[in-house]
Amino acid sequence: MSAERQNLEIAKLQRDIEAHLGLGSTQMIFDYRETGRGMRLDVITVNPRHNQSFLFHHSTGYDRLDALQKVHTYVMDHYEKQNSYTVQWSARGLNELHTSYFRAKDIPEALDKLNFGRDPNSLTIFSVVLNPIS
Repeated sequence: MSAERQNLEIAKLQRDIEAHLGLGSTQMIFDYRETGRGMRLDVITVNPRHNQSFLFHHSTGYDRLDALQKVHTYVMDHYEKQNSYTVQWSARGLNELHTSYFRAKDIPEALDKLNFGRDPNSLTIFSVVLNPIS
């Protein structure tokens, strides 16, 4: 596949993911990083209310397209099947309580998504609740 065609496919998949989740391009970041064994993709969401970013999902692949196709499959086939958690938290030193929602296999994974890219001691977590199945 040519580089131009691959870039077009990447753009299409990213738009599909954003549309499926009902998020705009300013609310999702697709962060690609080369590793010793290929490519890692961290998909990050940005909450416009408090401008905090959180890990949505990550994958690895042999190149950008492969890693993104794995995220696309996760979003289309598996995302809705994961547990939903509500986390109430505050940034240290600020008196504002925030509520964020995560899909994860368990509480530690939900907290990893909350803490992604930041010092875990920079947040105070007040509660983590498994939401009822709807």
